[in-house]
Amino acid sequence: MQMRGYFGIGAERISKPMNLGAILRTGHAFGASFVYSVAAHHRTGEIHYSDTAKTAGEIPYYDWADLAAMCLPKGCALVGVELVERAIELPSFRHPLNAAYILGPEKGDLSDEAQALCEHIVQIPTKFCVNLSVAAAIVMYDRMLTLGGFPTRPVAAGGPPPVDDWRPPRKA
Repeated sequence: MQMRGYFGIGAERISKPMNLGAILRTGHAFGASFVYSVAAHHRTGEIHYSDTAKTAGEIPYYDWADLAAMCLPKGCALVGVELVERAIELPSFRHPLNAAYILGPEKGDLSDEAQALCEHIVQIPTKFCVNLSVAAAIVMYDRMLTLGGFPTRPVAAGGPPPVDDWRPPRKA
C-alpha cells in the first residue's frame, strides 16, 4: 500500500503509557510519518513496555510541553477527534492529504484551545466513547481506506471486485 501525502497522530494530555505505546505502534503500522504528544503526563515516559515495535527508533516521536510548543510542518492540517457539535462524522470526512490528528486525553475532552487550532474536527459514530488508542486506530484505518488507492468494494458480500478493477492473476 502506497499512500500520497503524510500524516501524524497524537494526543493532548495523555496519561497512560500503554495508550501512548499503542498509538506509537499502530501509527507505525499504518505508515504515520510522526507520532506526538502534547502536555503528556510524566508517566507516559514508560512507553517502552507497550511499544513492542520499537517505533521511536523508526519514526519521529515529538513530546511537546504544550500547544504553544507544538510545531507541525507547513501545510499540515490539524484534525481534532472529538465528540462535539461541529464535528464531521468520520465516514463522511475527506482526509486532508497532509494532516496531523489530535485526540483528547483518556478521561476528558480535547481542550478548547486545541479545538480552536483544528482546521477540522471529526467524530467516530459510536454509541459511546471508545478507548483513546482504539479511536486513533479507527481514524488511521479510515485514512488508509480512503487515501490508500484500494479498488472499490464489491457490491455482493465477498464478491469479486467490479469489472473496472479486474486484473489478471499474477503468475507464481
